[in-house]
Amino acid sequence: MTSAPQPGHHSEVTLRVNGKPHTLRVDHRRVLLDLLREELDLTGTKKGCDHGQCGACTVLVDGRRLNSCLLLAVALDGSEITTVEGLGGDGDEPHPFQRAFLDRDAFQCGYCTPGQLCSALGMLAEAAAGHPSHVTGPTAPSGRPVPLDRSEIRERMSGNLCRCGAYPRIVEAIEDVI
Repeated sequence: MTSAPQPGHHSEVTLRVNGKPHTLRVDHRRVLLDLLREELDLTGTKKGCDHGQCGACTVLVDGRRLNSCLLLAVALDGSEITTVEGLGGDGDEPHPFQRAFLDRDAFQCGYCTPGQLCSALGMLAEAAAGHPSHVTGPTAPSGRPVPLDRSEIRERMSGNLCRCGAYPRIVEAIEDVI
C-alpha cells in the first residue's frame, strides 16, 4: 500500500514552458518529463528508456539540450523550458528543422522525432558557442564556432537513438537548415 506524500515533499516552482509561465506545486521526486506530459499535457516529449540513454525525452532547458527524464522538476525553478510544441513559436509555420524533417522524410515511426528536433537545435547552439565534440579537430581554435560537417552532426546527434534507422535523412535535414 502506498501512502500519500508528506507535505514537506512538495515545493512550488515556476517554469516558463514554451514561453508561458506555469507555477506548480511539485513533488520533489517528480521528473520534468512526467510533469510536462501529465501536468501540462505536452505529450510531444516522449518517454523512451527512462534512463537518459535514448534521447526521446530531449528538451531545451535555458537553451541547453537535456534529457527531461533525468531532471528533477523542483531543481528547475525559474528555468525556460522549450519542448517540441514550442519550436514553431506562436505562429502556424513550423520551425525550419520541423520543415526540413518533413521535406527530407527524416522520420519513420516518429517516436524519436521530438527529441531529435530539440537536440538538433541545442547542437547548433553548442557548435556556435565553440563547444568541441569528440570529432572536432585538435587544431580548432578554442571558443570559436565549430563548423558542422556530416561527421560533427553525426557525433553531436549520437545521443538520440532512432529505432527505425532514419539517421541518413536526419543528418540531411539538419544540413538543409545549417
